[in-house]
Amino acid sequence: MIKSCQAVWQNCLEMIKEEVPEQSFKTWFEPIKPVKLENNILTIEVPTPFFYEWLEEHYVYILKRALDAELGEQGKLEYSIVVDKGDANHQPFTLNVRNSKPAGSKPLVSKQPSGENNTINLTNNTVAASSKKVIRSPFELPNADVDNFDTQLNPVYTFDNYIEGDCNRLARSAGYAIAKKPGITAFNPLVVYGGVGLGKTHLAQAVGNEIKANFEEKLVLYVTSDQFTTQFIEALKNNNVQNFTNFYLKVDVLIIDDIQFLAGKEKTQENFFHIFNRLHQSGRQIIMTSDRPPRSLQGLQERLLSRFKWGLTADIQIPDYETRVAIVQAKMSNEGVEVPNEVIEYLARNVDSNIRELEGVLISLIANASFMRKDIDLELAKTTLLNIFRTTEKEITIEFIQQVVADYFKLSVDELKSKTRKKDIATARQIAMYFSQQYTDMPLKMIGDRFGGRDHSTVVHASKTVIKKNDNDAIYRKIIHELTEMMQVGKS
Repeated sequence: MIKSCQAVWQNCLEMIKEEVPEQSFKTWFEPIKPVKLENNILTIEVPTPFFYEWLEEHYVYILKRALDAELGEQGKLEYSIVVDKGDANHQPFTLNVRNSKPAGSKPLVSKQPSGENNTINLTNNTVAASSKKVIRSPFELPNADVDNFDTQLNPVYTFDNYIEGDCNRLARSAGYAIAKKPGITAFNPLVVYGGVGLGKTHLAQAVGNEIKANFEEKLVLYVTSDQFTTQFIEALKNNNVQNFTNFYLKVDVLIIDDIQFLAGKEKTQENFFHIFNRLHQSGRQIIMTSDRPPRSLQGLQERLLSRFKWGLTADIQIPDYETRVAIVQAKMSNEGVEVPNEVIEYLARNVDSNIRELEGVLISLIANASFMRKDIDLELAKTTLLNIFRTTEKEITIEFIQQVVADYFKLSVDELKSKTRKKDIATARQIAMYFSQQYTDMPLKMIGDRFGGRDHSTVVHASKTVIKKNDNDAIYRKIIHELTEMMQVGKS
């Protein structure tokens, strides 16, 4: 069956969507148009030269993986870059550039005028896809050949572009120490935990990339817990569990992301338990990330949780204002974009939930400036931010709830978390616990932990109290109504 360029690109988009943040996907992939598919070369149209450069700099590996999966190793990608949109009297002017270089290398191009449709064809002279077979499954590589081993690490994630602050200093320091002496430090395993979009994956992969740079002979593997589970299920189906286990036992550094998703998967946990033991006993390094500390993970075997505590558990918190300023400055500097200080300060003040959201705003701001051919100023930053918050639903976090409730009652967040039982503070604390249970999917015990180390029964009591007072007290009901509206505004 002959595939159309539209069908191929749509399938590629489905795979890409799983690997990039939603805002980045909307900004950099939705505007792309598939143009043609000839001789296993997919041509896609991008709106500006800057757009092409950004894709090649940040998403080349993701594009290659998607294209390989859809067209095979012989598949290639070509960009049709709109240089001038044209008008009623002039046809659009485009450049065609073949994608065939690893991220970070400079394009080597030779001009070959086509003479048709105001198009110049440029061919990239760098090496196309590697002749080596890319390994995507443990079962394809029973002997773990270093030369052909796919670490699944994203080369973009490094220590150089990971900004250190009070929010992540312990985790980053431990990760850097591991990168210099993997398996030898006391930080084995290293468990990094924190909320969504705070940089856990970046840090974990930065450790892996640094180890590969320092120790080329070591086998480093990054895998999500979902991938690990899927591979294990496939091994069970094919009576291939031993090969699966043997593969993982050859790995020198195992990085497993989002360990909380192993919850409730008993057989997978059983297999991971034995792999963990063998790797640890043989001095191999294990790094894990989670959205909560090991003590709050539910649905995992106690013997597994006890081993997570053998090394170091380090949290990553929401970055403070100064760290957010540093992140914006570093990001813009890396992209070669000059931004006034007032814009940097505005963004740092107004995007305070997580780093992923902040980076999404920066990407949109750079893209808008490119499309509109404008300098980045405060007005453009405000417009960009407003458009994003109109179209993107923000996640309501416990930190956000605590801040809203504290502001409403003219208290500090520290007072909400304190041990005091003063009536006004206790009332505000109960309401914040109630909203935390309503708007987040965190376990009751974890909610209690966020309110000064209280237990789950306190959260249950607080929610029941709020519901009862809401039913019987008109003034109390008005407070809950007003706070609910504030939560919804924060969500939109």
